[in-house]
Amino acid sequence: MIIEHCLVCFSELMPQMGWTALFSKEESNFMCTECYTKFEKIEGVTCQTCDRPLARVEPQYIVDNRCLDCIRWEADDQWAGTLERNYSLIQYNDFAQEVIAQYKYRGDYMLAYIFAPLIKQKLRSIPFDTIVPIPLSEKRLYERGFNQSEALIAASGYQPNNLLTRTHSEKQSKKSRTERIHLRQVFQTKINIPNKKILLIDDIYTTGSTIRHAAKVLKDAGAGSIASLTIARG
Repeated sequence: MIIEHCLVCFSELMPQMGWTALFSKEESNFMCTECYTKFEKIEGVTCQTCDRPLARVEPQYIVDNRCLDCIRWEADDQWAGTLERNYSLIQYNDFAQEVIAQYKYRGDYMLAYIFAPLIKQKLRSIPFDTIVPIPLSEKRLYERGFNQSEALIAASGYQPNNLLTRTHSEKQSKKSRTERIHLRQVFQTKINIPNKKILLIDDIYTTGSTIRHAAKVLKDAGAGSIASLTIARG
């Protein structure tokens, strides 16, 4: 696939790019260097459960390299052990927020390809048997035209395994943090998946509620372990 202009700022893509140390020449032809540098890669010490950079967390909210949010999730008998680990690629800064909004809400399917090199690189270090996208309800899928999580998987060269379905509910972006955490169960599966290592894919990890609700359904269906990979960590 030959792209002559950056999919974000539409500037002309130059043949030689400074970030080829990270992306191969074949994989890096969708976004210009200037736009890529506006992404803040998640680096350094992070929460061992949710990948939140601990440099941005006050010391009193960190215990044994885990943030207080994750400690609270694990202290709840309903959720303890549901999610093994979340991995995230970039910080949810203003630029990432705008790009993801353009991708997710304005129907720009091609933007899935700008994240593909980062996803493929990360997947090399994550053990999994199958990749499962966080599903959309039928109504939301009709509104958007595509499932952004499924598109990310396909753009990265993997086959999405649609083990989950979803009941329609109000948009997560309209809910408070407390409402997200106490979200009613909206996911279902009719498939038994004994002892499989499942990797969930979604665009943003904020409170971890959506991921954990999906993981719980898979765990109850027999999955051995569930991890998740999200583009951004909010």
